[in-house]
Amino acid sequence: MPDTSQSQSSKIAKNQSNEDLSLSNGVGASNVLDALDVAAERLSIVRYVFLVQIEDGIASASQRSSLEYADAVLMGWPDRDNRDVVTPENSETIDKINKNLQKMESNIAEFSKFERASLIDNMSEVLVEITECVANIRGVFQPDFALPTFEEIKRVVQDEWNEEMGNINPDKANVASSVIDEAKADDAADASNASNASNANNTRNVRNAFRTN
Repeated sequence: MPDTSQSQSSKIAKNQSNEDLSLSNGVGASNVLDALDVAAERLSIVRYVFLVQIEDGIASASQRSSLEYADAVLMGWPDRDNRDVVTPENSETIDKINKNLQKMESNIAEFSKFERASLIDNMSEVLVEITECVANIRGVFQPDFALPTFEEIKRVVQDEWNEEMGNINPDKANVASSVIDEAKADDAADASNASNASNANNTRNVRNAFRTN
């Protein structure tokens, strides 16, 4: 796998520094919709970084679940002017958004450390936590939009993964290998018999020639 950790971590850090200019102190009533945009952008980048790490291998069920959970939360992400988007105004709701933003950024920093160390399973676990923060933020702005939980995603992915692994049957592979070996042995035996028959014919021809002479 190519070493992409430096470039991908730089991408996260660059995006983070740009967004922190406006959200370093959280959001307020005047710019609360910025949280909707930032949450989607941050999760999209982290999701991509994780995908790069696992795409060259066979991802485990938990790794697939983490990725698909992020996909599910990002799916159909609304624009801030979407009529389904509710603009929160009370301080308690805005405080909830800010707490999730802060936790999201803290988890992203941890995610970057694991990425540099190539700890894929740890990245997978933290991706779930990041996605949960983003799901909470989306839930504030779209309270009527049903979002799946990680456990729901994991059950489906685990069933699919088990089915795929079940199709890779070592017994079937051994049977196929045995059949191929037997076919090769039969071909070799046929070739040997043909060679022996040819040699016998040549010997008879030579003996007949001597008798004639």
